[in-house]
Amino acid sequence: MEWLQIIVLALIQGVTEFLPISSSAHLILPALLTDWPDQGLAFDIAVHLGTLIAVVAYFRRDMAQFANSGWRLIRGQGLDQHGDELLKVVVATLPIVVVGYLLKGWVETELRSVLVIACTTIGFGLLLGYADRRHGWRTTLRWRDAMIVGGMQVLAIVPGTSRSGITITAALLVGLSRVSGARFSFLLSIPTIAGASLLATMDLLDGANATHWGPLAAGALLSGTAAYLCIAAFIRLVERTGMMPYVLYRLLLGATLLILWSTMIASA
Repeated sequence: MEWLQIIVLALIQGVTEFLPISSSAHLILPALLTDWPDQGLAFDIAVHLGTLIAVVAYFRRDMAQFANSGWRLIRGQGLDQHGDELLKVVVATLPIVVVGYLLKGWVETELRSVLVIACTTIGFGLLLGYADRRHGWRTTLRWRDAMIVGGMQVLAIVPGTSRSGITITAALLVGLSRVSGARFSFLLSIPTIAGASLLATMDLLDGANATHWGPLAAGALLSGTAAYLCIAAFIRLVERTGMMPYVLYRLLLGATLLILWSTMIASA
């Protein structure tokens, strides 16, 4: 990999991982527009690790409170507010763990196409816009809400859906405020990204590829820095801007992918 490819792909991953605009829809563009080689599984793991570190760092106080509440629960001292939220994150994570593990191979072979990504980018973008118009003002997540958000997160295994996009959509549909919905979506990303990275690492260990640590470290650092800044900006601005800028962007991106796909078909 050239350094330009490392920088571009790492920044794309960092910027798009937590914004509701689909990282897979953006990561397919360099493959369509350049002759860059495939970045490889090790680089994918590195940039995802960078984004994982970013979200944990941003929510470090929440993570400390979760750890304290979990320890209190283990010691039989009851369930406090933070422990309740922690359990809701766990419950909402279970559906994608099960479905993602069972369908991982099928999704990678059958659904990772330009046409699928273009259609899901547009379709789930429109759903995000509908949810934004119906958003509520609640700041507390109910158990039913957690199960609904977790169930809809399963759709994120389809490329182009956007994990953050579909979980924020679900949170808005059940009546959460934009900030509360975004916060729960980002907290939910921690076990989801960690689990996906673990599975990818296991796949990597099955191979015999040499590891070049410099590009991996650079990719992780760049993606993590970009992700942290995006999380901070999104939460600070989302109540003011709403979701429509992201909806319009997704429609434009989806249309661009459809044009590229039709050009590929015509030239085949």
